[in-house]
Amino acid sequence: MKKYISLIFILVFQFSNAQQNDTEKQNSEVNVDKFRQMYDLLATPNMYRTASGAPGPEYYQQQADYKMDIELDDKNARLSGVETITYHNNAKEQLDYLWLQLDQNSHNPNSVTKKKSSNKVDPAISVQGFSKNYLEEKFQGGFNIEFVKDVNGKALPYVINETMMRIDLPKPLLHGEKISFSIKWWYNINNYMVDGGRSGYERFEDGNNLYVLAQFFPRMAVYNDVQGWQNMQFWGSGEFALAFGNYEVNITVPADHIMEATGVLQNRNEVFTPEQLKRLAQAEKSYDNPVIIVTQAEAEKAEKSFSDKKKTWKFKAENVRDFGISTSRKFIYDAMAVKLGGKDVLAASLYPKEGNPLWEEYSTRVVAHTLRSYSKYTFDYPYPKAVSVNAQDQGMEYPMICWNFGRPEKDGTIPDGTKYGMIGVIIHEVGHNYFPMIVNSDERQWTWMDEGLNTFLQYLAETEFQADYPFRRGPARLIVPYMSGDQSGLEPIMTNSESIRQFGSNAYAKPATGLNMLREVIMGHELFDHAFKTYANRWKFKHPTPEDFFRTMEDASAVDLDWFWRGWFYTTDVNDIGIKEVKSFVVTDKAPEGLKVEQPSRRRRFNLTGKMVYLVEDSNHGKTKALKVEDVKTLDEYLKSNFTEEERSKLKAPKYFYQVAFDKPGGLVMPLLVELTFEDGTTENHSFPAQIWRMNDKEVHRIFATEKKISKIVIDPKLLTADIDTTNNSWPNETTKSKFD
Repeated sequence: MKKYISLIFILVFQFSNAQQNDTEKQNSEVNVDKFRQMYDLLATPNMYRTASGAPGPEYYQQQADYKMDIELDDKNARLSGVETITYHNNAKEQLDYLWLQLDQNSHNPNSVTKKKSSNKVDPAISVQGFSKNYLEEKFQGGFNIEFVKDVNGKALPYVINETMMRIDLPKPLLHGEKISFSIKWWYNINNYMVDGGRSGYERFEDGNNLYVLAQFFPRMAVYNDVQGWQNMQFWGSGEFALAFGNYEVNITVPADHIMEATGVLQNRNEVFTPEQLKRLAQAEKSYDNPVIIVTQAEAEKAEKSFSDKKKTWKFKAENVRDFGISTSRKFIYDAMAVKLGGKDVLAASLYPKEGNPLWEEYSTRVVAHTLRSYSKYTFDYPYPKAVSVNAQDQGMEYPMICWNFGRPEKDGTIPDGTKYGMIGVIIHEVGHNYFPMIVNSDERQWTWMDEGLNTFLQYLAETEFQADYPFRRGPARLIVPYMSGDQSGLEPIMTNSESIRQFGSNAYAKPATGLNMLREVIMGHELFDHAFKTYANRWKFKHPTPEDFFRTMEDASAVDLDWFWRGWFYTTDVNDIGIKEVKSFVVTDKAPEGLKVEQPSRRRRFNLTGKMVYLVEDSNHGKTKALKVEDVKTLDEYLKSNFTEEERSKLKAPKYFYQVAFDKPGGLVMPLLVELTFEDGTTENHSFPAQIWRMNDKEVHRIFATEKKISKIVIDPKLLTADIDTTNNSWPNETTKSKFD
């Protein structure tokens, strides 16, 4: 039986290697507890949203159902339609009016969205740009509302405020009631290659248009327990907040067009040829490779026809928050089946011949891979299909359908940047089916809740697609240039979409990197994956807030992350941890001259009776011969009298003792990752939680007792914590080559 008697190890200075940075660094917070709970930042839990991060017993959401008849005028690039909306009020309170979104109004030449930004004279500008900016008539976009009527055909009063329309109700809409009304509208479709926009058409040299149509109908705004009506104007950056509902949409287009849209096609026998129907049936049972349904030869024939006849495609979609359409006579169409959760999902692609051979080889396979990967980390994809459409200079998402850029050069070559850019954007936009199309966050307010979470899952999908995938976002090292930039140009992640300056880095990359660090460094795969999946399943087909995400991640993992959310999401603080000094010691029986032993605290009381062992400075600066345990008499006697020979053979036998001082010029608290390299080339890794900084936000110490002499100490050798300055991460100090070198 072992007898435990405490020994006092007295640490005396041996040598140090101070690491001082020439540039003065200051913590952005001084004398503030960075581990305090976030009661000051998070909304108070209630019966709608609980303290655990789950929907509460009184949680509700509204429903908006649509029936639409739409017609495309291909010659004039105009879209018109009549829609009937049935709106269900599930809130306990009554509603006196309804708000709808008219996002196409941002294309009106007099829209305030065109006046929101500062601009200056360009000293050099292209002829096309000069003409567009100063000579040409502005594009006449925006909705033209012909009527708003109730079910009896009576006009309903309405007011249009830029991109929002208020319909005043003849009587309050009470809890549990619903109202139906109709709107007739039309608008000129924008050429997004010329006038910009998230949808519109692309004109090809052969005279054909390729349409990607979205935000094409007046859509209900969200009303919820968080802020009532989300009727913030569409300024361009903040995307969309939308209610779930069921759709029945009939779309009339030229007879030679091929189309895909949100929902299930109801009349395939009327729009495909018999041969195409056979191929479609084959595709629905092909799990290994895509089947080409509309061939390139058929598309090339159609793009020369310019038929005057019309054809109507009929779609139905259940429990979706939006609707997207893509149509053109140039489309090639292929598809394959993906088995998810015991059911088949159709992965499909539409693309012109200009997209081949790139799209035929990759697009649908990437769609299928994305569905498998995302489903593993969240929930089985619930919709019947996912479609990728090739639209130049686009990357935009809607339920079951998205547009993605990427085409070979005119000489047929495919640069790696084009190939991987296309694969990445397809993964990203298909992935948006999960966030925010199903986990339906408020994009008008919080871009990071869909873009950041989706970019994180995109990174995981890319790692699974190809081991050496050339990532743009995800790994911590890639966010360092942004994090280390001029603080005057940075905002916290928790910033409204319209106030973010470096949009891609702030709303996509930084939150994705944060989640990756949580998974790889702070929580570990098992805890993180369970918590993230819990969040996804709690809030699928619902409207989560940032608080719901933060609380669920902690609730499902038992990991206190308030310090992480506070630092990474609510500030622009940076991570910078360095090695300040290293001291080396040897063990001995002899007490240093003048040694005074402080009385330990009551909670850390040592047994001060009996013999002692001392750790003293190595006056020979680490060159003294290491002592064996048996050479220290008092220690050897203790071990022999308290352990059997067999037990002693299992004890550690450290010969070297190092005290390392770590400082933290950066404002963030982060885990401390340390790699020791020994003289024989072997390594040993140590991980200390972020809580190591809880008592001292500037400097902490750790002792390393080793059997072998340490030749090198490195902080975060794998660059997992976004440390912005690695020049202070090594001992002995290493000279870093400049970019010039």
